[in-house]
Parts: sequence; C-alpha cells; structure tokens
Amino acid sequence: MLTQLAATTGVLALLTLVPGPDMAVVTRRAVARGRADGLHTVAGITAGLLLWGVLTVAGLAALLAASAGVYLVVKLAGAAYLCFLGVQSLRRPGADGADPAPGPGAAPADGPTGGAWRTGLVANALNPKIAVFYTGLLPALAPSGLRPAAGMALLVLVHVLLTAAWLGTYVYVLSRARRFFTRPRVRRTLDRVTGVVLIGFGVRVATTA
Repeated sequence: MLTQLAATTGVLALLTLVPGPDMAVVTRRAVARGRADGLHTVAGITAGLLLWGVLTVAGLAALLAASAGVYLVVKLAGAAYLCFLGVQSLRRPGADGADPAPGPGAAPADGPTGGAWRTGLVANALNPKIAVFYTGLLPALAPSGLRPAAGMALLVLVHVLLTAAWLGTYVYVLSRARRFFTRPRVRRTLDRVTGVVLIGFGVRVATTA
C-alpha cells in the first residue's frame, strides 16, 4: 500500500505543479499585497479543496458532476468570477501595488476583490473541474488496502498538503522578488498579463465540458 501511495502522491504532485487559475489568483494577490496576503489566498484555496474533498467523500460531488444543470451553473459562476478578477487587473493595472515601500509581508486593506482568503476560497469552490477531478481520478488512485471512503479522504488530504506546499513556496519566491514586481512599469505589465490569463481561464472554464 505504501508503494501505491507513493506513486499516487507523485501523480498528484505533477498535477499540482501544472499552472492553473489558482496560481494566477495567488500571483495577483501576492504581488499586489505581499507575502501575508498571498498566504491567506493559499489558505482560501486549500479550504476550497477541503470543501470539495468533503463533498466527494460524502458522494455529493459525484451528483454535481452527473447533473448537467447544476454543473453548468457552478461552471458559469466560476468562469464569471475569474473573468471579474481579470477585468479588475486590466482596469486598474498597478493600482493596488504602486507603492513599493511596504515589506514583503505587508498586507494593505482589501480592494474590490474582497479579502484574500475569500478570494482563494471562492475561486476554488466555484471550480467544478475539482469535482470531476476528485470523482473521476481519485477513486482509481485510492490505495487498495483501505476502504473507498478512507482512501479518497487520504488522497484529498495529500492533494491539499501538496497544493499548500507548492503555492506557499511560490508565494515565498514572489515575495523575495517583490521589489522588482512593484516597480510601476513591471507591475502594470504583470497586472495586464495576469488579467488576460485570468480571463482566459474563465473563458476556458465556461467553454469546456
């Protein structure tokens, strides 16, 4: 079972490293507001994963994935939220982080996107792809020596820990280079790129099955 769990952890680690909407949201918050805000965003994202994990173990995520109407509503809501965050970056590039004076852990007052934890939670909780991922892939990867529910819960926990470790490290790297990223010209460029990426992810979420 340990060998199977190690192999499964490797698969989950590779999937975690693939850039996606979570990384784009973390990038925007960490560069604009510092390490503490970035870590709070990561905490919100992991809370969203835990929510999906509980729903998966309880069997509710499978119902969502199987219900075309509910899945569509959640998918469009998630896509709209990502597009909203992207538009905010494009409309006010550099506005949240124009002052490079605060240290790497600084966290100014919340902007129009709300608190960092809530931003991470909503962006993740409104991503029905997580439900499909958990209900479609995790059962096949669950250790054979455990009951199905226990195996699924274990893999969800592993995925949450991997995500927290990866995004937390990413926030730390960004914070170390924050003085560079908060230069007005660099910040405006990064905000525009991040805005386009977020909108792109929103469109992708809305248009893919």
